Amino acid sequence: MPTVDIGGLRETEVEIRDVVHKFAEEVMRPIGTALDKLADPADVIAPGSRLWEMFERHAELGLDGLEAEVGPEPEDRAQLRAAISEEQGWGDSGLAISLGVAGFPRMLAAMSGNPALAEEFKDSIGCWAVTEPDHGSDVLAFTERHFRDPSIRANCVARRVGGDVVVNGQKSAWVSNGSIATAAALFCTLEGDQGLAGGCVVLVPLDRPGVSRGKPLDKLGQRALNQGQIFFDDVRVPADHLVVGPDTYPLTLEAVLAMANAGMGTCFVGVARAAFEHAVDYAHTRVQGGTTIFEHQSVKSRLFKMFMKVEAARSLARQVSSFNSTHPPLVQYSMASKVFATSTAFEVASEAVQMFGGNGLSREYPVEKLLRDARASMIEDGCNEVLGIVAASRL
Repeated sequence: MPTVDIGGLRETEVEIRDVVHKFAEEVMRPIGTALDKLADPADVIAPGSRLWEMFERHAELGLDGLEAEVGPEPEDRAQLRAAISEEQGWGDSGLAISLGVAGFPRMLAAMSGNPALAEEFKDSIGCWAVTEPDHGSDVLAFTERHFRDPSIRANCVARRVGGDVVVNGQKSAWVSNGSIATAAALFCTLEGDQGLAGGCVVLVPLDRPGVSRGKPLDKLGQRALNQGQIFFDDVRVPADHLVVGPDTYPLTLEAVLAMANAGMGTCFVGVARAAFEHAVDYAHTRVQGGTTIFEHQSVKSRLFKMFMKVEAARSLARQVSSFNSTHPPLVQYSMASKVFATSTAFEVASEAVQMFGGNGLSREYPVEKLLRDARASMIEDGCNEVLGIVAASRL
């Protein structure tokens, strides 16, 4: 491989990373490529789609068990998770995100301290239902004045009714795993006068009466990642499914966003690395002017700049992952990791397309897909511009 991981992984961690790399190479890449070429996003999630093969084979890896072999030190486990995330992003970022958000309800159920909830959601395919038709990244901007403006009305509202919680409204077409999830980590507004700050987190089994879905979203990049609307019409769940109330909602949102942004950082280091590696390989085989283009000084200079960007993004992403494992996460660092890594992935993929020339525009070559996938990353999990505003408020 053209790059060497100088991140200080120990022998056991390297062995596990290599297992994930093989899975990314042999399963995620070919399946992600095949799903990307499907014209109808409904075919991505249809019975018999290779998406389900990917989920099954990922479960067979038993990553939770492999991580346990690393030992109890949180920093070691964080470095391994960062390496795993990078490899999965290298394989296919859309599938990597789908795998990541699938565990959100399970994670929040475990954090609730309620054994019955943990049992109920342990085998779910989850989604993180945050954005709404009228509210995108603004629902994540917990540092801004609008977040506490009671005049701003949410599209999805929960209310307490006796011993239950009843949900009404809509989550947007950008809910990752929205069409396939069996459970939602629903971040919505609790009925009241606190605006978006008066939010709550409700764990909702999506087989409940009153739940319906829209069509899967047809989009530019990350086409292997299913996204779609979810509608709630008097959807009723027990009161203990409301695991976060308004008093702690802003802090919970900040913590979850810090975790998610750090994960996006490591994932899109993998995308940047993939684009760089394709460019290096192509430069050594493509002949122009009587020699491989690698022998042209301009190409060498471009490749070195791409290399520097990839390694800088990796260093930041790994440092943030390590810090978050041993300290209360500082959201500005996680956001810096996400913004820097996703921007790097897009820039490096764009340089790779340019190096491929006309071939870079062809779907026969992998770099145009990487460019589309990277472009999507600069909007999802909080668009980079809004994340920058929120992070700046913490400086």
